[in-house]
Amino acid sequence: MPKASSNRIIVVTGATKGLGRAMAEAFIAAGHTVYGCGRSQQAIQALADQYGAAHDFAVVDVGDANQVAAWAGRLLADHPVPDLLINNAALINQPAPLWQVPAEEFAALMQVNVVGLYHVIRHWAPAMIDAGRGVIVNFSSGWGRSTSPDVAPYCTTKWAVEGLTSALAQELPRGMAAVAYSPGVIDTEMLRTCFGESAGQHETPDVWVRTHAPKLLALTARDNGRSL
Repeated sequence: MPKASSNRIIVVTGATKGLGRAMAEAFIAAGHTVYGCGRSQQAIQALADQYGAAHDFAVVDVGDANQVAAWAGRLLADHPVPDLLINNAALINQPAPLWQVPAEEFAALMQVNVVGLYHVIRHWAPAMIDAGRGVIVNFSSGWGRSTSPDVAPYCTTKWAVEGLTSALAQELPRGMAAVAYSPGVIDTEMLRTCFGESAGQHETPDVWVRTHAPKLLALTARDNGRSL
């Protein structure tokens, strides 16, 4: 991806692996500034060591309101407001019929995939609204627009993402956008939970990001409310 003509400030949740890490690395390579978070101290430290103080990587569990508030508050206190906020962090359930999914597992998916997304928007969006600009991208899924057996908890959360994003788009002021973005079928750790070794038939995050990072950077207020 070519170098950007101007620096953009981009927040990426779930930045330590899979699509999140691929996006963070692609945006940095294109000349943008990334504020990333993840739950692994080791992975966050590796990113911080690799990319230095020009970017910011923090250990944050998006399902924890206090952690998200502290993270956003620290960065917004003396850093520019994000131009692009990408809610990527998510969990998937171990494949099973819904009645066999442990209550704790179902609750964990809801806490990260839906409540966590809410926490991030709640603590980052007000500064973007005050600035009158910015795009919020909530990662959805094909399973947020259709369903399959044995992944009902995951489908539930991604359908929620679609509805939340549609409503949010109606609430944002002119000049901003909320977009639900389905990345497609990618060979990630999450996909291997469902597809096993056959996930290897699909493209890797490093390949995916070559096409999709420019698409994400190209989103504008004209895309508000779209499911892409």
